[in-house]
Amino acid sequence: MNEETQPAKDYFWIYVALATAALVGVVVMAKMSENDKYDPIRAQQNEEIARMNIRVLN
Repeated sequence: MNEETQPAKDYFWIYVALATAALVGVVVMAKMSENDKYDPIRAQQNEEIARMNIRVLN
């Protein structure tokens, strides 16, 4: 009998890559949430800057 045994594949690096991708996804989602939270403040700052941008002509 000629039985071929195949070695079990090691999925360690695949699991590491998947965990890293999931972690990066979570961090990106958190950063996007922070951007949405501070958008009104940024708009107010831009409006104040526009009001203070007065040029004096002689």
